[in-house]
Amino acid sequence: MADGKCPECGKPRQARFAPFCSKRCQQIDLGRWLKGSYVIPGNPDEAPADPGAPTPARPDGEDEE
Repeated sequence: MADGKCPECGKPRQARFAPFCSKRCQQIDLGRWLKGSYVIPGNPDEAPADPGAPTPARPDGEDEE
């Protein structure tokens, strides 16, 4: 942040915890990452395939190896 404020709480940031102001704000942000709160939504057709489902044939007729 160009204004030098903690992105979590808005207090002045500390170099030791940059870009945050404290260990607490760092941990809050890390918790959000680990829970998957920061996600870029995709299209429903990008959902992971069922691992037990058969692999669809390639349009060119060749098998992958």
